[in-house]
Amino acid sequence: MSFKRVAFSAFLLASVSACGGQDEKAQQAEQQAGPPQVGFVTVQPQAVTLTTTLPGRTTPYETSEVRPQVNGLIQERLFREGDQVRRGQALYRIDPQPYRAAVASARAALARARAAIASSAALQRRYGELVKINAISRQEYENSITAAQQAQADVAAQQAALRTAQIDLERTTVRAPISGRIGRASATTGALVTSGQATPLTTIQRLDPIYVDVPQSSTDLLRLRQQIAAGDLSRGGGAARVRLRLEDGSIYPTEGTLQFADVTVDPATGTQTIRAIFENPRSLLLPGMYVRAELVEGTEPDALLVPQRAVQRDEKGQPTVMVVGKGNKVEQRVLTAPRTIGENWLVTAGLKAGDRVIVEGGGMLRPGMPVTPQPWNPNAKPQQPGAPGQGAQGAPAQAK
Repeated sequence: MSFKRVAFSAFLLASVSACGGQDEKAQQAEQQAGPPQVGFVTVQPQAVTLTTTLPGRTTPYETSEVRPQVNGLIQERLFREGDQVRRGQALYRIDPQPYRAAVASARAALARARAAIASSAALQRRYGELVKINAISRQEYENSITAAQQAQADVAAQQAALRTAQIDLERTTVRAPISGRIGRASATTGALVTSGQATPLTTIQRLDPIYVDVPQSSTDLLRLRQQIAAGDLSRGGGAARVRLRLEDGSIYPTEGTLQFADVTVDPATGTQTIRAIFENPRSLLLPGMYVRAELVEGTEPDALLVPQRAVQRDEKGQPTVMVVGKGNKVEQRVLTAPRTIGENWLVTAGLKAGDRVIVEGGGMLRPGMPVTPQPWNPNAKPQQPGAPGQGAQGAPAQAK
C-alpha cells in the first residue's frame, strides 16, 4: 500500500517537472522568435460605386386586350398564336353582310334627304315671289324657310349615319392596335362576339423595350437623397444605370436605365416602386419573370474599404479590427461598417486614411502586443506547420 502511494507521488512530481520544462522551453522559443509577424493592408480612400441588389418583375412596355367593336359571327382568324404582329394588321374577320346592308340603307336615306332639300328649296323660292304680292300669308312663307332648313339638317344627319355605318363595316375586320407579341386566341371561327365584351379575343404585348418594376424601401430612398444632397454621394450625369441578374444566375447582357420612382409609398409594405427600362430585341425577358436588379446608387469619392477577413465581432456584436499602431503595437478599433462591397467592408467610421489594418496573423493578438508588420500578399500560400514564424509546440503560423 505504502509502496503504491510513494510511486504515484513520484510520478506526479515527474509530470509536473516535465510540464514546467515544456512551458519554459515554449516561452524561451517565443522570446527567441520575437514579436509575431502579421500581414497588414494600408487603408487608402478610393472612389467606389455603390449598388443595391433588389428583387423585381418584368412588365410589358405596352399591353393591349383586343376586343370586338361590333356584334357578329367570326368568319376567320388571321394570325398564329405567339407571332409578332404589326399595328394595323388584320387579326379577325367578323361577318360583314349585315353591315354592308346598313351602309346601303344609309346611302339611300342620304339620297332621299338630298332630294327633299331640292324640293324644299324650290318651294321656298316660289313662296318668296308670292309673298311679295300678298298671294300667301307671311306665316306660310316662313314655314317654307323652316322646311328648307330642316331638309338641310336631314342631309347632315344622314351623312353622319352613313359614316357610322361605314365605320361599323370597317370594324368587322379586327386589327392589331399595337405592335408586339400576340398571345392565345380565346375565340374560334363561328363564335358569336359582341361589342365591348368582357373577354378579350386575344392580348398583344410589346416586349421591346421591356420594363422591370423593383420595390425599394422608402427609408433607403430617403437616405440616398440625403446623401446626394449632402455631397456624400455623386450620381453623375444621365439616368441611373441598372443591371439584371436572371433566374439562372446569368447577367443580362444589356444595361437598363432608371425611368421613374412611383409618387406614392405602399402603406402595407413601406416600399416605393422603381421602374427601369431595358432593350429586349431577342425577347429574352418575358413578362412576369423574376429578376434581381442591381441599381447604381451613386459614387462615394473617398470610401475606405477593409477586407472582410480582417473584421471580427466583439462581445457586443460590434465589428472590430486590429491595427498596427505606434511602435508597431496592436490597437483595436470599433467600426461602423454598413455594407459589403465584393470581399470588403465599407467603413464609414473607426478608421482613417493611412491606418494599417491587420489581415493575417491577428487571431491570437491582444491590444498592446508588439508585432512585426509586413504588407499582406493575398496570393501568398499559408505556411505549413514547423515553418519559420511559428510558435513552439506547433502553434498556429503567423501570416507574413
